[in-house]
Amino acid sequence: MAKILVIDDEKDIVELIRYNLKNEGFSVIQAFDGETAIKMAKTQKPDLLILDLMLPGMNGIDVCKAIRANQETAHLPIIMLTAKADEVDKIIGLEIGADDYITKPFSVKELMARVRTVLRRLQETKKQPLKEYFKHEGLVINYASCRVDVNGKQINLSPTELKLLFFFSRNPGRVYSRDQILDHVWGDNTFVTPRAVDVHIRRLRSQIEKDIENPQYILTIRGFGYKFADKK
Repeated sequence: MAKILVIDDEKDIVELIRYNLKNEGFSVIQAFDGETAIKMAKTQKPDLLILDLMLPGMNGIDVCKAIRANQETAHLPIIMLTAKADEVDKIIGLEIGADDYITKPFSVKELMARVRTVLRRLQETKKQPLKEYFKHEGLVINYASCRVDVNGKQINLSPTELKLLFFFSRNPGRVYSRDQILDHVWGDNTFVTPRAVDVHIRRLRSQIEKDIENPQYILTIRGFGYKFADKK
């Protein structure tokens, strides 16, 4: 049974989400402020966070950054939940490491679908792969343990970033369009847009590339999409 941490200062919203998650068979814990959420993420070890952007004191952006900066919690999937529907806010949320984004007022059915999709994506990254290791120009991937190192330094990636990197590294040299990447990485999650692909790839590059303006691993092919660099 997956454990989900719901973080929102509106108790009615927390109760609504908690009730529906429990009906779906999930275990639920809750926090009403950012500081408590960070502590619970470390001690309670949830499988997924549903995080409101507008929190008292420490806001959701700062909570997300803190979760991603800590090695113990960096891998946790985060669905950002917020009343802000502006595209800029959505992009900021994705760029700092959120795996998905949903705006208030939200459909409970849609939120449950996104929770299942993010958790399924996490499980897929943990499945026994066809090969255990990948090495290329200082980048080392252990598919079995989901560990990524760049020039000897361990890099903490979100589940979505991991799955993107796994997908590209298993198909070096092959160019994929944004729609093809959506199909392979997000599957039947119809809520994700081609624009989100660019945001997640930029986020992944910021983690693994020495110079994101001149990447050596995940390359942009103008007019077509992206590819992992050809192996020598």
